Amino acid sequence: MAIKRIKRPRDPLQLAKLIGDIATGQTVDKVEDGKSPDAVERGKKGGTIGGKARAAALSSKKRKEIAQKAIKARWEKP
Repeated sequence: MAIKRIKRPRDPLQLAKLIGDIATGQTVDKVEDGKSPDAVERGKKGGTIGGKARAAALSSKKRKEIAQKAIKARWEKP
């Protein structure tokens, strides 16, 4: 399982207490995120391969249509 840090509170007093607890060893500054490192690695690998394979399979006309749609979505006023 992958490990990440505990979320920091926004309140300065709670943050100070958390930092003190971590410094004194009362709290461990790690929490498991529930993801398997192997699954994360496979996902990254598949994503990099999949994007290139999709681009190779698309015609230039279809790629151009997708790019124009993305440009419109990016610059459209909210």
